[in-house]
Amino acid sequence: MFASTAIPAETRIIEYTGERISPAEADARYDDDSTDHPRVVLFNVDSKTVIDAGVGGNEAQFINHSCEPNCIAVTDKKHVFIEALRDIEPGEELLYDYNLTRNGDDSPEMERRYACHCGAPTCRGTMLTPKEKGKKKRRA
Repeated sequence: MFASTAIPAETRIIEYTGERISPAEADARYDDDSTDHPRVVLFNVDSKTVIDAGVGGNEAQFINHSCEPNCIAVTDKKHVFIEALRDIEPGEELLYDYNLTRNGDDSPEMERRYACHCGAPTCRGTMLTPKEKGKKKRRA
């Protein structure tokens, strides 16, 4: 998705829309374990609500991930909006950091499945949230 006009910093660009479902329904609809390249269309609003942009979603579902985004996803009163982090020039691609939840899985397989190829100098190589640093394993 690309900017058709100049977008000033802090502008609310678009709402992320789609069917509102439970996390259990989202898990039932999308079995990430069955595909090497899962399509990322789910957005967690809170612990009870997930937006499925694959059903009734708008253009916001086509905004790509980047480790150096020019946009950010903001939750406001149970709605998710994409906002500009900085001034965006016409023709510039809109990008935000997906920060996909790891759910405790730091496996190389998970990293591979959600690989990032954004090309940013600070690319962390994955669309997943950064690994927790300094966390020590407990000894028995």
